[in-house]
Amino acid sequence: MKRKYKCIICGRVFPEGQGIVINYGKTLLTFHSSRCAAKFLKQLLERIPPEEIEKYIKRLVEEDLERLKSLEELKRKKI
Repeated sequence: MKRKYKCIICGRVFPEGQGIVINYGKTLLTFHSSRCAAKFLKQLLERIPPEEIEKYIKRLVEEDLERLKSLEELKRKKI
């Protein structure tokens, strides 16, 4: 029997295997859709002071840009 979760943003109930479920430490974050997850992320970023999280955001952006650059190089070499 599949486990059921309740979205913390809109309250919809959804079965395991659907939606977005994140275990963060001892906290379980459950979202029935990416739209609800984005809404939560926006609220979270608005409440955290920028000086506390900015260095992590910059690091993630740099890592993602490097990954995209390496993927572009791989595609270029195959042609």
